[in-house]
Amino acid sequence: MNRLAFVDCRQSLLHHGRLRLRIFDWRRRAAVFCRSDEAAALRRIYVINLDRRPDRWRRVRRELDRFRGRHGERLSTLARRFSAIDARYLESMPGPAVLIPRFTLADQLTVDPNPLLQINSETRAREIEMTKQEIAVALSHIEVWKLIAHGDVSNALVLEDDVFMTFGFARDLETTWSSLTHQEADEPDFELLFLAFNEVGSISAANEGTGARRLRHPGIWEASGYVLSRIGARKLLDQLPVYGPVDLWLNMQFGRVRAFIAARPLIEQRIDEPTTNSYSVLPVLSQVGVVTREKPLVPATKHLTGPVLAVGEPGTGLTALSTALSMLGYTCINDLEHLPTAEEQALLRGDRGCLFNAYVNITSLSAEALRQAAKTNPGTRFILTSANRPLPPALHDRALTLTPDMTDKWAALSEFLGIDYPALPYPTDNDIGVRTVGIRSLTQGARKSTDLKRDSGPWIVNPTRAWDGITVGTIPDSPRSFERVDWAFDAGLDDAAWILRDDTFPSNMALFTPANVSQRGDRALLTLRQERTAVRGLTSGAIATRSAYRYGTFKADLCPPAVHGLVTGMFLHRNGPRQEIDIEFLGKDTSKMLINVFYNPGPEGTKLEYGYRGTPTLVDLGFDAASDFHTYEIDWQPNAIRWLVDGAVVYERMTWDPTPIPDRPLQFNLNLWNSRSKEFAGRLASTRLPVSASIRSIEIRSSVQERTRELIDSLHRDRAGHT
Repeated sequence: MNRLAFVDCRQSLLHHGRLRLRIFDWRRRAAVFCRSDEAAALRRIYVINLDRRPDRWRRVRRELDRFRGRHGERLSTLARRFSAIDARYLESMPGPAVLIPRFTLADQLTVDPNPLLQINSETRAREIEMTKQEIAVALSHIEVWKLIAHGDVSNALVLEDDVFMTFGFARDLETTWSSLTHQEADEPDFELLFLAFNEVGSISAANEGTGARRLRHPGIWEASGYVLSRIGARKLLDQLPVYGPVDLWLNMQFGRVRAFIAARPLIEQRIDEPTTNSYSVLPVLSQVGVVTREKPLVPATKHLTGPVLAVGEPGTGLTALSTALSMLGYTCINDLEHLPTAEEQALLRGDRGCLFNAYVNITSLSAEALRQAAKTNPGTRFILTSANRPLPPALHDRALTLTPDMTDKWAALSEFLGIDYPALPYPTDNDIGVRTVGIRSLTQGARKSTDLKRDSGPWIVNPTRAWDGITVGTIPDSPRSFERVDWAFDAGLDDAAWILRDDTFPSNMALFTPANVSQRGDRALLTLRQERTAVRGLTSGAIATRSAYRYGTFKADLCPPAVHGLVTGMFLHRNGPRQEIDIEFLGKDTSKMLINVFYNPGPEGTKLEYGYRGTPTLVDLGFDAASDFHTYEIDWQPNAIRWLVDGAVVYERMTWDPTPIPDRPLQFNLNLWNSRSKEFAGRLASTRLPVSASIRSIEIRSSVQERTRELIDSLHRDRAGHT
């Protein structure tokens, strides 16, 4: 167990311990709540809950029923469920009078100051696009504010559906409420009262009683539990539009709304509930160098029902189904004429040695084979994508029909497999058809290689038996026409084709800046030097194509530096979902080339970023790459990846060797950086700095998948300005 996993485990144990200790909280009457129309009472609770999460609504009701109101009424009798706006179905943006779906890095720093960053012209210009989840959450809160503003109660408690009441909730809420209620007043003197909050920075909260503090300046996060008065709701609506996440925007209203926080958080969010939120600021904080800790984001899956076997007619969504099962955490093999012999035998015998737990559109799995798999694997589930591919009657009770005209396939899959409804869009892949399976022939001239420690996850197979991946024929819909792009640097770097990076990432001890990309004669130089910035003590150079490509050959004539601690990278990359194909040279030993593949499934925007090691392999070059220029090439095809040096194949991977082949458009990058991990790259030889990686030429033969104004603009937004 790595350190990050240990920390998360410890936090989870502490969280569950706190939940259980609440049985000793004997004070269960919260006299602040009252169903009748009495003075200084809290008569309404709004719970923001997604229609597809009735389990959360039931749990919140149970949580509320732990307490009684002023006259012994269960608090759930005061609760009204608000049907939350679902990011999944948010097809159009609200009007600018209601919400502006962007904010600035300066707004973030106003609420949560960071010693590494300043509020200046650069952070004010750095715009951050809200995620669809953040937009949906903000719109849901706005709609609840309207209910309160035009409702029949003076105050209402607003809850999100993943909260719990902390130890001492009833006692401390009464103290907080009393501190805000003067004897001569019928109602407490506040307009917004946070019961759930996380203090950051210096909020200058002033005590105005024994149980509440007045908020005059920004400095708290969370909007999962707060009391809002009718007057406060009207004031917030008058200040629309919201811009940025709703808890950030509320901070900006403290000068207009009488806002308070309790002496301590009385309501908290559960950390044992998988969140579907996606936070727009985190990638930006990583890029500008504030986030310095790599943490693998693991799909939140419970024990998976299976194995799953899916059959259907061509064109009925089989390939999309295989992607969907992969997104749910299944190790899914799909669209093959037959399985490898050992895998098919293991499946039919019910062995635990199966490498996969989902099989989609495998021609060799006949009706008899399906019956045998069901017999030897009690948990087997079947999915049909067309009604004219019937199953044997004995298997009907284990089957789901998922036809192309079904409007909500996630709902059907979630119920059938007993898993949480995903927050990600259902994939729309075209069916690729059945692929032929061949015998892998070892590439002539391949060099000696050593596999390093790999991630362990649903899209990486770690066989205990001999395994060469799966050699498949060409995918029918793979691109057949290619654009050739050559760059020789004696004419200078083409700004229309290349981006000079000005960002970083958590494990990089250097900040990329355009000034570190230069020209010298017939070559481009990426230079790493000691230069103090607000976030890093080193700066370096990196370039990336403005275009994204899908399959092709990517070649560079380059010479990396042999300096301990440095990594020279030549790679294809994307985020959302993360997919990557690497060549890297570790400065501590430039006689070897590190190749790596990261694979995460899903359509554009899918937030699956599993793992941080990937599947690395060291390949012996037979020479010192730092001594002279050589030509390095990534040949990326739908059914294989090959790495070449000076025109000769030195390493290759087939599909599921050990990952699927990346299948989404990727940008081509070259960079020079200092790794935070001394185990990976060695201790930095700082006396050797400054030092450069040299690039003499680049050649790309590929189909251009994305080269639009929107892409270029988004790349500028993502990488604009270092601080």
